[in-house]
Amino acid sequence: MSSTRDKVFVDSNVLVYAHDLDAKERHDRAVGIVRDLWESRNGALSTQVLQEFYVNVTRKIPKPLKKSTARELARNYGSWQTEIIDRSDIFRASELEESSRISFWDALIIVAAAKSGASLLLSEDLNDGQTIAGVTIEDPFS
Repeated sequence: MSSTRDKVFVDSNVLVYAHDLDAKERHDRAVGIVRDLWESRNGALSTQVLQEFYVNVTRKIPKPLKKSTARELARNYGSWQTEIIDRSDIFRASELEESSRISFWDALIIVAAAKSGASLLLSEDLNDGQTIAGVTIEDPFS
């Protein structure tokens, strides 16, 4: 991972694995990542990540969390640097989607990561080692 001074943008899959006990090794790795980011205060995310986290932990993991528990977790993660998606981010993501040939939703994550000042994006959904819009992608589970 990055140095202790660099912002690290976290995609929702990292947060979901941190609370999905059935994810085994990915759970253990995600818990360590989240713990390190809490301690260093270097975690960044976006409103999109919070939304995806809430939906996935309440509906899509094998043992869904209670909605009140997921809401409280999302509230806690919301204390991290949180980028609010606005109109200009949507238009920039549509351009990035086209130029980088990635999904719109992934492009929106990259736009938010760049906006946060993060040099690193932790996600299993993009190409490990690729740099897009000045943000290097790392798959922490590969």
